Amino acid sequence: MARYTLHGMWPSGPTYKVGLMLRLTNTPHDYEHVDLRAGAHKADAFLAKNRYGQVPVLDDHEKDICLSQSSVILDYLADETGQFGGKDRSERLRAREWQFWGAGPLTTGIYRTRAVKLGFFKFPEEVQAANLQSALGALKELDGLLAGRSWLVGGGATIADLDIYGITAYTGQAQIDLQGVGNVRKWMGRVEDLAGFKGPQDCLPQASVKAP
Repeated sequence: MARYTLHGMWPSGPTYKVGLMLRLTNTPHDYEHVDLRAGAHKADAFLAKNRYGQVPVLDDHEKDICLSQSSVILDYLADETGQFGGKDRSERLRAREWQFWGAGPLTTGIYRTRAVKLGFFKFPEEVQAANLQSALGALKELDGLLAGRSWLVGGGATIADLDIYGITAYTGQAQIDLQGVGNVRKWMGRVEDLAGFKGPQDCLPQASVKAP
């Protein structure tokens, strides 16, 4: 058995963030598909791992720790792998600031707009418009904050970049045009150039898989 098991569902943005971290750090792990449409996330066995009934969940079998919430899992894996955690505590805290920022209008706007475009949810037209404006406003803010810098924190990629990328990666599926946010597009390209990178369509399997 691999040390880690990632429980998730391949269309899930938060699961993708963790899957990307595991891939970029070359960390062997089992993958357990959680069929949300069948209600697997509300089964007693899953709720015992995650009281919120959400994906992703990461099991660390070596340390007997089970974690939920993608930002927490990324932070934990940065410590365990020694990668993407920043050069010091100050950079780690800055990275966490970005993660909390990303959980606001950027996530709401992009993920919900994507969900509508893919037919996962239906919202009234005025709600759809508000979600799109949230996405556009947050992307414009991100573009300004990226001016003059290659990475969100310090001189290299951190969990902040992986977290925020795991949101902006879905702008295509949300049919959101990034032409007006050149800094965002260039930064996304730098993330995509990291060794081992895989996009949302290729990073996560669509069924449970054991580590080689």
